Amino acid sequence: YVERAVVNRDNNALTITDQRGTAHVPATTLAALLLGPGTRVTYAAMALLGDAGVSVVWTGERGVRYYAHGRPPAKSSRNAEAQAAIVTHQRKRLECARAMYSMRFADEDVSEASMSQLRGREGARMKKLYAEHAERTGVSWNRRSYDPNDFDSGDPINRALTGANAALYGIAHAVITALGFIPSLGVIHNGTDRALVYDIADLYKADITIPAAFDAAANSGFESVSNVRHRVRDKVVEYRLMEKMVRDLHRLMRTDDDADSIDVELMLWNELEVIASGINWAEPEGADSP
Repeated sequence: YVERAVVNRDNNALTITDQRGTAHVPATTLAALLLGPGTRVTYAAMALLGDAGVSVVWTGERGVRYYAHGRPPAKSSRNAEAQAAIVTHQRKRLECARAMYSMRFADEDVSEASMSQLRGREGARMKKLYAEHAERTGVSWNRRSYDPNDFDSGDPINRALTGANAALYGIAHAVITALGFIPSLGVIHNGTDRALVYDIADLYKADITIPAAFDAAANSGFESVSNVRHRVRDKVVEYRLMEKMVRDLHRLMRTDDDADSIDVELMLWNELEVIASGINWAEPEGADSP
């Protein structure tokens, strides 16, 4: 993660220059470069990052909020393929959804629960969480309510929750794209280009955004959403959220982060196996047709 610095290139090294000086970083050792506020990056640096297969993600401060991204770090499609295999297979998708919910119900067995049962448990859990934090902070709480087309119409706590969740979605989006997963292929959520973002972000709201939002709204002078974003940022650092999110994504999608498996040979798909590319597979002249 880089902020308030200039990213350039010196031969095959990436240079990062800020008020403290210049650091040289071998581009081939990077999986993803997150560019925060006040960052300038040169054409030469981007060319080097592209050649090295490094993902570049433009984010808010400390990675809070996602704006855009370049290519994923892995030259392999293995993470995207593993995700697609789960999302398109009903039994595997249900198993993955149960695994996501089991992270929220650590002491409960959800191995036989249906999706409707899991949604009901999650709804009850969220109501309890909101009530507990309202009592802890003294914030008046009625229900979760917001208009996506009119942010200012909400009361302070709902505005704080919306701002906090938006920051968390940005972090999840940045991590998902950096690892080469597909944000639009959700397991629990479906139908939007950020479906998996919502799936993953929901795993951490109880620890990150809900307490941050209630703490922010408890301040008598709460007005700016930047207040809650700073609180989310601090909790993300304290919780080591990005590292945890990477581990959780690999576990849920049944992939790994073995660096040796990032670079793979380009192959061709076949009905029963993959075969080598770069070969002319035309039948020899005069060969009998199958």
